[in-house]
Amino acid sequence: MKKPSHERLLIIDFGSQVTQLIARRLRELNVYCEIHPYQIVDDAFLADFDPKAVILSGGPDSVTREGSPRAPQSLFDMGLPVLGICYGQQTMMQQLGGMVESGHGTAEFGRAFVTPKNTLSLLDGWFAEDKEQVWMSHGDHVSKIAPGFEVYGTSPNAPYAITADVSRNFYAVQFHPEVHHTPNGAKLYENFVKMAGFTGDWTMDAYKDQAIAAIRAQVGDEKVICGLSGGVDSSVAARLIHEAIGDQLTCVFVDHGLLRKGEAEEVVTMFRDNYNMQLIHADEQELFLGELDGQSDPETKRKIIGKLFIDVFQKHASEVGGAKFLAQGTLYPDVIESVSFSGGPSVTIKSHHNVGGLPEKMGLKLVEPLRELFKDEVRALGEELGLPKSFIGRHPFPGPGLAIRCPGEITRQKLEILREADAVYIDQIRKHGLYDEIWQAFVAILPVRTVGVMGDGRTYDFACALRAVNSVDGMTADYYPFTHEFLGETATRIINEVPGINRVTYDITSKPPGTIEWE
Repeated sequence: MKKPSHERLLIIDFGSQVTQLIARRLRELNVYCEIHPYQIVDDAFLADFDPKAVILSGGPDSVTREGSPRAPQSLFDMGLPVLGICYGQQTMMQQLGGMVESGHGTAEFGRAFVTPKNTLSLLDGWFAEDKEQVWMSHGDHVSKIAPGFEVYGTSPNAPYAITADVSRNFYAVQFHPEVHHTPNGAKLYENFVKMAGFTGDWTMDAYKDQAIAAIRAQVGDEKVICGLSGGVDSSVAARLIHEAIGDQLTCVFVDHGLLRKGEAEEVVTMFRDNYNMQLIHADEQELFLGELDGQSDPETKRKIIGKLFIDVFQKHASEVGGAKFLAQGTLYPDVIESVSFSGGPSVTIKSHHNVGGLPEKMGLKLVEPLRELFKDEVRALGEELGLPKSFIGRHPFPGPGLAIRCPGEITRQKLEILREADAVYIDQIRKHGLYDEIWQAFVAILPVRTVGVMGDGRTYDFACALRAVNSVDGMTADYYPFTHEFLGETATRIINEVPGINRVTYDITSKPPGTIEWE
């Protein structure tokens, strides 16, 4: 997509684990922002990005170490408002003539309280009770502030917890306003973007019109195929692209035998009956299940599925008369997680099948109209496009489908058991009126059998795990606090109604340290 016309804020990432939360805070204020690792942000990048303001994130390094990360020195001569967070504060001080030191008993980790020293517009709405709870996570400390800066807040171990050079619109804090452990942190970001002159022009209505124009400009009169999974992301992408180019778009819904119960019929019916789209229902169950039969390694599963998707898309791209573009529902978290702090691919957790790779092998160009959006923004865009609320509110479903909810060896028997157990679980959630309160819920079938007693007889069947989490954008998640009554009732139904399962567990792991999906 071409460079957006809306106001832009740049977040320079120094490797903090919570940098994404800064972006979330800003998007909630209708401010468009992007996260980019410090290594690629040079003078040319700054000129091309043309930010209205810049935020420097936290990070794990020490500015006292030779060769440690820095912001471009030219940034401080551009006349832009700059906010430094934790490591961002420290590099500002070091680069602008202050001093940072390690040790000396001034490290802070965890909850702390900041008290005011002077009034500052950045802190409007703070210090109603003469102190604010914040979250600290620093080993180094600023020992001397840079010329032009003054102190506006202190904590027991951070005498320069809040500093600013008001004449140059430079602001710096030692704590993390983006985390929920800083309860009033959102107000600080709100004040910063207001002082920087942002009008809050990042809305889904404006984005829809801009995206449609960009799709038309990119595609021209060429044909596009869209991998439609039935999930929210690909559904919104398909609807948006269809709005832009109509019958130039052909959606390919791949039924790989790894879908939930009744999912294929539901997705195909909705798109064919409501949107008059050209839709190919590719029944490829035998192809996928044949290749996956007996596979147990999660990365092997993902790579097999990714390769087979390439084969299927390639076949149908040729059938529709030589499509030149492949559309995907790639989101901004996918993009962030696919580039590590060091600038390389982030492959140590799991492979993202939908971020790059496919078009190069297929000779197609990518159309990714959602790659700037978080999940909640995609849902808002779906509403703008008129997708039914029941579809927009569907829980996320991964491209590899049930394959990554079946740890260990994949068999058709296990998939069928999993499909039935998942249907009972979701039915229970809906009956109790909880579906819309939960971000995502599913069943994973475990690669173990356990002994049970049913009808005075011995059983030796599979165990399953129920998973339900709350999240905003999938970057972090907490388990949903079901009552014991709900869990007991659900376990009883699954064991009674699903042959092959005799034990039910509930996964109470948050993200991090776990992931939402099991593989």
